[in-house]
Amino acid sequence: MKGLVEYIAKSIVTIPDAVVVTEETTADKNVILKLQVAPEDRGRVIGKQGRTARAMRTILSASSTKINKRSVLEIIE
Repeated sequence: MKGLVEYIAKSIVTIPDAVVVTEETTADKNVILKLQVAPEDRGRVIGKQGRTARAMRTILSASSTKINKRSVLEIIE
């Protein structure tokens, strides 16, 4: 799932080398993915009214449902 988020984010931004995705597992086996991009690319990742971020979360949710886990995507400032 980390690779999926990283691939999508690098496709969207203008500085793909600045994309960093970290993965944390909570006590109840949930996965928290934290996405960090360059400050000038943050708007591209979030999108108009959050549409791009929502779409990324939807894709992540669908892929995590397949493996019976719950995933959360956080975009770090």
